[in-house]
Amino acid sequence: GGSIASILLNLPGTPSTAITALDGYPMAQKGRAGLALFINAFASFCGSSISILLLMFFAPFIAAIALKFHSTEYFAIMLLGLVSAATLSGGAPVKSLIMVLFGLLLGVVGLDSNSGTARFTLGFLELSDGLSLIPVAMGLFGVAEVLMKMEAARKSDASPAKVERVRLADLIPERSILRKLVAPILRGASVGAVIGALPGAGPTVASLMAYSFEKQTNKAGDKFGTGEPAGVAAPEAANNAAVQTAFIPTLGLGIPGDVVMAVLLGAMMMHGIVPGPRFIPTEPEVFWGLVISFWLGNVMLLMLNLPMIGVFVRLLSVPASILLPIIVFFICMGSYSVANNPFDIYVTLFFGVLGYFLVKSGFSPAPVLLGFVLGPLVEDNLRRTMTIARGDATVFLDRPIALVLLIMTALVVLLPIGRAVMKMLAERRAGRDGDAGSKSVLMQPVPDSEQ
Repeated sequence: GGSIASILLNLPGTPSTAITALDGYPMAQKGRAGLALFINAFASFCGSSISILLLMFFAPFIAAIALKFHSTEYFAIMLLGLVSAATLSGGAPVKSLIMVLFGLLLGVVGLDSNSGTARFTLGFLELSDGLSLIPVAMGLFGVAEVLMKMEAARKSDASPAKVERVRLADLIPERSILRKLVAPILRGASVGAVIGALPGAGPTVASLMAYSFEKQTNKAGDKFGTGEPAGVAAPEAANNAAVQTAFIPTLGLGIPGDVVMAVLLGAMMMHGIVPGPRFIPTEPEVFWGLVISFWLGNVMLLMLNLPMIGVFVRLLSVPASILLPIIVFFICMGSYSVANNPFDIYVTLFFGVLGYFLVKSGFSPAPVLLGFVLGPLVEDNLRRTMTIARGDATVFLDRPIALVLLIMTALVVLLPIGRAVMKMLAERRAGRDGDAGSKSVLMQPVPDSEQ
């Protein structure tokens, strides 16, 4: 449901759907909102289904792998995500890295978890606990887009777009498009399933990592951000897959992955159910009851979303003078509801203005969100690793999983540089061949008949 507002209005309903707006919203602007919503529902269904199958048959095995991830591996995989963030702004890696660094700074606002020192609070007591993700995301994506819409409406007197009645049969993509979506959905679901099984990661990190990975591997990766269907399918499959596999460490290890899983774990223990390695054999009726509920919820996702796509698309025909104030009202209400703190409304408006100027200056706000989400995780896990290793950095070379992830990080950095160097050498070689060809033509003898 959160992806609907991301696609139609560039307003993420949840943090994990913010990445969907990068290609979903451009698709809606091009008149392909119905197709984007269909891909959203289809990819979500497929991602959840794949993840549920993994939960059914490989939960103990995946839980054992997740147990091998310590602070060293967490740091390596989060570092890979940060470096991959440079791909979120196609053609402008320097700008993207600047935004990632800005997001890292935002992520460390508040009290230091180790020393208790206030960092970047600017004297505001409300910033002692740090910035909340929802107000920041709502501001950078939602309020900034409202300001862009207001500017466009002021410059032109164009009436709202006419939206034709959408039928479900018209939304089903052609076979060629569906074939192109199979690989992105499988890759996104795989990334989401792995990230979701790691305690503390969650669907937001999964969708961001899946989008970065898909842009690196997809043949149309250079078109991401302009309305590419694969840019909607991969993160949606990933965040829905991560939601399901988040149950693996909770049920298989008794380690909650996030706040929701912690509440579920507490509720189960109140009823005398103890999650852990022996949970599935000792409580089979509870485990399979949960699996059945997952399947029912997955089917209901399609049944509720697909018939309503036509209604959702018609939101685009509402005049801006009516729609934009309503959007701002709900943005402020959503930010306030996170902690019932009026200060979050000011944070949302501030980042909305900031996001507006960033977009006007050619900077993408998406890497800011990635740096903000992963920054604290990178810092905490690096500190923990170095504390355990007593400052010995070679610990990253002693752990195979961390070493592989660091090698992948290096490849993400070096491969684009290598491609750029090869392209430059090819252009120089082509230039020299062209000059040599022109000289040879000039040096050819003139036939007697032309003298």
